[in-house]
Amino acid sequence: MKQHHFTEVEMKRYHLLQEVQNGHLTLAQAASLMGVSYRHAIRLKQRFLQQGVQGLKRRQPAQPPHQKITPQLQQTILQLRQSIYYDFNLRHFQEKLALHHHIDLGYETLRQLLIQAGLHQPRHKRKVYRRRRRMPCAGMLVQMDSSQHRWLPEVPTMWWLVAMIDDADGYVYAEFHPQESTRANMSCLMHYIQRRGLFDALYVDRASHFKTTRHGGLHYEVSPEQADTQIQRALAELGIAILYAHTPQAKGRVERLFRFFQDRLIKEMRLAGITDYTQANRFLQEQFLPWYNQQYTRCVPNRYRALPEEVDLPLVFSVREARTVGKDNTLRFRGQVYQLLPTQGCKSWAGKRVEVAQLLDGSEAVLYEGKRLRYVVLSEPAPRAERGEELLSQRQYVAEQERKVWKPPADHPWRRGWKVRGSVIPSKRLDM
Repeated sequence: MKQHHFTEVEMKRYHLLQEVQNGHLTLAQAASLMGVSYRHAIRLKQRFLQQGVQGLKRRQPAQPPHQKITPQLQQTILQLRQSIYYDFNLRHFQEKLALHHHIDLGYETLRQLLIQAGLHQPRHKRKVYRRRRRMPCAGMLVQMDSSQHRWLPEVPTMWWLVAMIDDADGYVYAEFHPQESTRANMSCLMHYIQRRGLFDALYVDRASHFKTTRHGGLHYEVSPEQADTQIQRALAELGIAILYAHTPQAKGRVERLFRFFQDRLIKEMRLAGITDYTQANRFLQEQFLPWYNQQYTRCVPNRYRALPEEVDLPLVFSVREARTVGKDNTLRFRGQVYQLLPTQGCKSWAGKRVEVAQLLDGSEAVLYEGKRLRYVVLSEPAPRAERGEELLSQRQYVAEQERKVWKPPADHPWRRGWKVRGSVIPSKRLDM
């Protein structure tokens, strides 16, 4: 048989086995040069001695493989890709085929099938950067960030997804909010701690609700000592350190999480028929996050600490403003008057500095040295904007032609003139 029918590997094996047969090489040396095991070299030598060069050719299987893609199966896959999963990436499409349609295919097999059908365009490989090593234990570092995106194509308003991910085991918690605010981040932090417990450090960017900034920019501080933000104060009460990243690449784990969510979460909500963000939050908490955490959370040692029973977590994650109590034991806060009631330890709060805490559920509390005070609301005036609208609604506008022009009488001082320091200044009469 002509040599051009053989591959380079088969020809190399042929020449090496000839050297073994002539006694110039040992079989162990030939196996090392062929890149096969010694046991497989014995099989090749036996086939070479029995069949000659034909014994070295690759053998075709007696029957086709069981996983061979039939034309009917190929047509089914292409129809599913075009009708339902047209915007899914290949890995997501592969998982859906196995989960809902019982079609188990390898990633590369599916990729080549779609490329041949013209339904997938291969992309150039991006440059891969070295990633920071994960923390050894869960609860040592938690990354937090927000992503504004059009998560529901039917809703034109872009909402924010506030997310937290453990740096070690990859556990994720997230919430949808209309704005990226202090309350939105506090809500995510509180619910995360309720689920997992207290952790050591929080890794965030230098946004204004995490770090006090001044007019000079994010990296400019007027004085070394600045007032803490509401989140800094809350984390300090819980003994959680806060670390700041100077670049988005520094907290790449949560940044990559948003890229994953912007791909899969949007498509999963489309399949589930989600049309508003109330349904989106429910779907996120009840279905998507449990699936994600079960699929991608790693098993590592746990360092989360249980929340002490005496800690009132909703009170910790509240927005507080300081007020000074008046001599009549009252304070004013946003147009309302609060009357503080005496307690067993103190009968008068006059002159003391207290804090008014606004909880995330809309309730309020008055605090002195971290303890709640009893109070009653004496007045609840309408907001200024509402009072202004009420006054404007009471005005009566008269048409220009209906207005009556007032004319002074003949004995009016304006007609007779008036005295200025003993002298009389005659007034000018108008042509009435």
